[in-house]
Order: sequence, then structure tokens, then C-alpha cells
Amino acid sequence: MAGLVVSGTQVSYIGQDCREIPEHLGRDCGHFAKRLDLSFNLLRSLEGLSAFRSLEELILDNNLLGDDLVLPGLPQLHTLTLNKNRISFPLPYLLDHLAEVTPALEYLSLLGNVACPNELVSLEKDEEDYKRYRCFVLHKLPNLKFLDAQKVTRQEREEALVRGAFMKVVKPKASSGDLAASAFPEEHHYTPLPSASRELTSHRGVLGKCRYVYYGKNSEGNRFIRDDQL
Repeated sequence: MAGLVVSGTQVSYIGQDCREIPEHLGRDCGHFAKRLDLSFNLLRSLEGLSAFRSLEELILDNNLLGDDLVLPGLPQLHTLTLNKNRISFPLPYLLDHLAEVTPALEYLSLLGNVACPNELVSLEKDEEDYKRYRCFVLHKLPNLKFLDAQKVTRQEREEALVRGAFMKVVKPKASSGDLAASAFPEEHHYTPLPSASRELTSHRGVLGKCRYVYYGKNSEGNRFIRDDQL
């Protein structure tokens, strides 16, 4: 089959623009595959994945999977990457679903989704939003060892136990200044410059903080370092 690569128990079907998992893929490989890579396709549904009952690793990066994704029971799955899909808010449904169908899950990555709030996805998000997100995910999935290619620390685990249930990340509300600007658009002209530099007669410098979260050129979260690889 064109595009299919099999190496031992590893099966790859990458970049084939398939909208669903081919039936023959499950029929031919489902009984022995332990690692399945379906990256760079057009998947909106995971129907057909039930043929791969022995999966330990599942790579679904760069697809079109959304909040309604459903996985079959995969009791041996320990690694799941869903980077760059269409997963948004709210997260609880997905996390509760994963807790039920993937009880052995230890490595999860959601980078590049709206549900994973960092400045690479939205300029409205910052490091604090990402920390709250991690805390909430670890509250729902306490057995995770890695989240988004970052090792889960003991401090994070303890914080998730105490405060994780209250750490949902929400969209920021409009400030009173924003409301005033929308009410009187003719009096509030847009400018990309800081307020202190809008007057031509003002020569004061403007200082501020800018925080970035950088995950590396190729770090989409589907490469984890485990103890047995050191």
C-alpha cells in the first residue's frame, strides 16, 4: 500500500491526505502494531482505530481533529501526541475521556491547539496561562510524566493535587478601557506604539516586559526522553 511504512511493530501512514483511517490499514496492521503514526493527514475522526487494540504509542500531529474526538479503549497506550489539531475549549471533556479510555497514559502533547494556551497560538496568552493549563491537565491526568514535551515536576504534581480543579484557562474579558474605545471609536485611534510615546513632544523611553515560551524548531512534543533511553 502506497505511503505505508512498517518496521517491526511500528506502523507509519504519514502525509496521505486521508480523511479517515483506511479500513485495510487496521485489517493488515492492527493486530501487531504497537506504535502508529498518522501525522500530516486530514483526519477529523478516529473511527477505525479500534482495530489497533495493542497500541502503546499514537501520533496524530497535524490533522483536523476537534473537541469531539473519540478514542476506543486503549489500555496499553502510554504516549499520545495531538499537536497542531483543532482542539479548543473546554478541555475537561477530552481529559475525562482520556482518563477513561487510556488509563496507562504517561506522555501527552497538545501543542499548537487553542486548548494549549501559549504565545505560539495566541498573543493574548502568556506564561501564567500555560502554567494554569498544566496544573488543570495534571489534576485530570495525575499519572502523566511528560506534558507537551516537558517533564512533569514534583512541585507541579503537588500543586495540581491542591489547586488543579480551579485552574481552568478562560478567555480574557474586555477591560473598561477596551469598552470605552469601542463606544467612542472616533476618539480612540489605534496605534501600535505605547501610550507614553504617542506625543511627538514626549522623549521618555517606555519599558515593559515581554515573555515568550519557546519549544524549539522541531519540538512538537512527539519526541520524549524516557529513562530507558538514557
